[in-house]
Amino acid sequence: MDKIMLVTGGSRGIGAATCLMAAKYGYAVAVNYRSNREAAEQVVAAIEADGGRAIAVQADVADEAQVVNMFTTIDDTLGRVTALVNNAGIVDQPSKVADMSAERVAKMMSVNVVGPFICAREAIRRMGTEHGGSGGVIVNVSSAASHAAGKGGAGTYIDYGASKGAIDTLTEGLAHELAGENIRVNAVRPGVVNTEIHASGGLPDKPEQAKSAIPLGRVGEPEDIAEAIIYLAEARFTTGAFLDVDGGV
Repeated sequence: MDKIMLVTGGSRGIGAATCLMAAKYGYAVAVNYRSNREAAEQVVAAIEADGGRAIAVQADVADEAQVVNMFTTIDDTLGRVTALVNNAGIVDQPSKVADMSAERVAKMMSVNVVGPFICAREAIRRMGTEHGGSGGVIVNVSSAASHAAGKGGAGTYIDYGASKGAIDTLTEGLAHELAGENIRVNAVRPGVVNTEIHASGGLPDKPEQAKSAIPLGRVGEPEDIAEAIIYLAEARFTTGAFLDVDGGV
């Protein structure tokens, strides 16, 4: 059976690194993007230049209709997804809860929680044995901010931490719910990683400032997280697992 992986938020950072690595492991890759088509097409071109198969597919994961259309497009071009990486996510400017608007929190949950739920639903409808599939794997990208090691994002973005806490619960629940359908569900919890998300969240210097608190003496690179994602995608006897990739914090 062909291995077909969808990586949401696949045009940059951890997502792009995962797409490139997945292709080396024999996956045909659907590179999801919300608005930066050029970046997604660059990832596709790099995969194709190395002999792999890939497509760029647009969808805002917070929009159910767009997600459904994305999966239909993948069905028609690559085939049924056998691996889903729920990577797309957002963070907002640093803020204490006392200063957060309902709109901010709702947007955070829509992208970071509702999006992965709907993507998982569509993947299950293709992978699950109850739906005519032969199984598959879902890897969710959570965060150190979801638990005690990351202090839940206190003082900066508890809403982000809470959204990733929901992803942890989704991972554990789905792992049990889907084991009988031969679908494995795991999660990676990155620590501080050298990506653009820190700048978009108003903390561009965070990677440099975090080094001193990391036992390995450096922040993570996107490829470090991609390695963990691919491991969990390939680990056939592993489900319901959480892999902290944080340099030993």
